[in-house]
Amino acid sequence: MKTFAQIDIENKGNYLKLLSVISKLSRLFSESQVPFLYYRAAENIFCRSFDAENLSRSDTAFDASYLSKGVGLKTFISNGNSLEKVAEFNSLSNTLQNFKGKELAVELGIFRNERIDLANRLYNIDSAIYHIVARKENELQLFETDYNTINVDRINVTKKSKSSLHFNDEIHEYSYNYSKSTLFRRFLTPQNAYKLPIEILEDPYETLLRIFSEKLSLSKAENLLIAGKNFVILPLYGHKNKQKSVFEKSALNQWNAGGRKRNISEVYLQITADIHNNFPGFFPARDKYFKLKVPTGEILQAKICQDNSKALMTNPNKALSDWLLRKVLKLKEGELATIEKLNLLGFDSVMIQKQSDDEFSIDIVKTDSYEDFKINFKDRLKR
Repeated sequence: MKTFAQIDIENKGNYLKLLSVISKLSRLFSESQVPFLYYRAAENIFCRSFDAENLSRSDTAFDASYLSKGVGLKTFISNGNSLEKVAEFNSLSNTLQNFKGKELAVELGIFRNERIDLANRLYNIDSAIYHIVARKENELQLFETDYNTINVDRINVTKKSKSSLHFNDEIHEYSYNYSKSTLFRRFLTPQNAYKLPIEILEDPYETLLRIFSEKLSLSKAENLLIAGKNFVILPLYGHKNKQKSVFEKSALNQWNAGGRKRNISEVYLQITADIHNNFPGFFPARDKYFKLKVPTGEILQAKICQDNSKALMTNPNKALSDWLLRKVLKLKEGELATIEKLNLLGFDSVMIQKQSDDEFSIDIVKTDSYEDFKINFKDRLKR
């Protein structure tokens, strides 16, 4: 595959231009001669320039999807061989603290590989690659490198300390920070990396004032996510004894409920009272069908149903089960969804985005997203 720098140059695109423009504004944030490039800006520029799907909101293993290829996007200050974060395991910290040394390294490898496999299933990814924007004095260095899973059969522990564990799989070097539950991988900058010179503006404020005085818009408000207007977050769990729990006989495990005979794929997403009370009218009326697009592009027919409109289901109901239980969670028929499974994969909620009154989309979001969502919209309503 050609590098993204080559693709941009051959297509006379805007990727390198946009990286240069944003980096020129570095004096807004730093006095350093090393260009400042916020990672979210780098992600958005990449996706805009290559018409790639931005996956960063779902917080899965990949930041973007480009022609069925998963792309991990990273920007960091280059020193030739940088250790950079590749995964966080906060939801698994209690589990991981039971392991030490090589056993811990193996568990980290298994969990890391599970997250990559999840992203592959979610977005129909065939292969993956890292795209790196390394920052040096007055320069950006762009290159690609592999996005390998960790070979758990080849793990060697190289160093142990009170704060971290270092290991390799005979291909890459990794480091795990105990207190932050964070896994790092070492990235080597190749000699043939594409070098983009950056001339940092001494007074970016003057430039910005001139741009705005000419009434040029730098962003579009319609792209903003606004709680209750164009998105909500639904939890895939409830609480039992004040602890997160996936109920055994409802929601994701509705197929396991008592009473009437149930289909093995019967499932629904719970819509909490908080959502209805604070955002009335976000969803269509009860029993009115609407389109629900999953990350791979399939369109499901969905509706709001049950008492108090507490459930989101699809027709056939098996469609939601096939996507969420079988493809995403990789559960077999008759296997219960659990909070432990969600923690393993790093998500416990889904985001529902609204394009119109009868068109919606769904994607997973990282662990605790619903709890953060509740705090944010309740604070906003108080104001």
